[in-house]
Amino acid sequence: CLFPSIALAKFIHPMDFDGSDAQKQEVIDYIQTKVKENYCEGPIDMCQESMLRMMEKQNLKAFKQASEATDRTIMDQVVNDYCHSGIDMCDYNTINMMYQQNLKAAGEKLEW
Repeated sequence: CLFPSIALAKFIHPMDFDGSDAQKQEVIDYIQTKVKENYCEGPIDMCQESMLRMMEKQNLKAFKQASEATDRTIMDQVVNDYCHSGIDMCDYNTINMMYQQNLKAAGEKLEW
């Protein structure tokens, strides 16, 4: 009971998602735990049921989109940057958004 609640929920890498019921439940558990942590236990005090459900739905939608990613190198870098570094922004909404931005930027070149 000394561990934070997020430790009980397992992060599933979007590109490792196999579609099983067990992994679906793990994703839901992680999203619910992370959203509650962010909105009820952190510096943001917006612990309202409507806010929690809205953010849970947004994160699930982002996870589903991220699970269809095609560039493993970019996705791994995003997961590493936002989940395994000093910043704690390991939610599927952030991961999907940054994956999309990095994928787009990878195809761009600086021109005059």
